[in-house]
Amino acid sequence: MKSHFTYVKVRYAETDQMGVVYHGNYAQYLEIARIDWLDALGISYRKMEEEGVMLPVYELNLKFKKSAKFDDELKIVTRLKQKPGVRIAFEYEIFNQNGELLTTAETTLIFMDVEKSKPIKCPQYVLEKLGY
Repeated sequence: MKSHFTYVKVRYAETDQMGVVYHGNYAQYLEIARIDWLDALGISYRKMEEEGVMLPVYELNLKFKKSAKFDDELKIVTRLKQKPGVRIAFEYEIFNQNGELLTTAETTLIFMDVEKSKPIKCPQYVLEKLGY
């Protein structure tokens, strides 16, 4: 599986006085979607960290097309861009409950050895779960 759907309901605290989602909250939505994507593959991010591998964000790009609002049911489509190496890159589309495209995004994360604070190659078990 290289793409996955995640659903998030917009909470009041994530919006401004006009009921529009504050732009800084989108990074959290993408993180929720990535963790859900890993879970769907059978990969526990917690276990990965316990084994000494972290995935810090290297790059984040967002394009806002329409505002998400309080109480919207967001559908986040997460797709793997390419076979992971030292980096793993994702593309996202965020839709509201009416199927309207609200936001597109991309993130790149780096596999990092926690103890050495050095980049490492994607763990073999992740590649195997992805069918590589």
